[in-house]
Amino acid sequence: MVDAPSPPSPTPPSLPLILARELASNLATPMFLLNQDGVLVYFNDAAEKIIGKPFAEVGPVNAMEFSAIFRLTQLDGTPVSRGASPTGIAFLERRPSHQALLATGLDGVRRTVQATAYPLFGASDELHGVVTVFWEGAPDDEVE
Repeated sequence: MVDAPSPPSPTPPSLPLILARELASNLATPMFLLNQDGVLVYFNDAAEKIIGKPFAEVGPVNAMEFSAIFRLTQLDGTPVSRGASPTGIAFLERRPSHQALLATGLDGVRRTVQATAYPLFGASDELHGVVTVFWEGAPDDEVE
């Protein structure tokens, strides 16, 4: 009998990702982190209020699973693909992105959010993940 191959072990977190998680855990601003493989590896307590469940209940999830947890649309209701979201743009295009969106979390509440995401690069330009910061509020609620 041949043993089935074991699934690949997850990539261990890098120092920049560990430090980003430490920062997120000490902020009152909603923040979540993707690792270099595109897996949601953490969101803080402030993000829990918008996502609808604590990270301990959701756990690390891939982008497809996260799409079901945190559904995004444009302000006019048009669905936003993962690749067109601020996080997707930061991950796939390796550049910062900001958008105002409608987000529906696990609690079923639809909220207007502003989201800013940026790639987390290491000293030698390798991608360690993506940091996404978001907050409730419409574009015209901005403070100058």
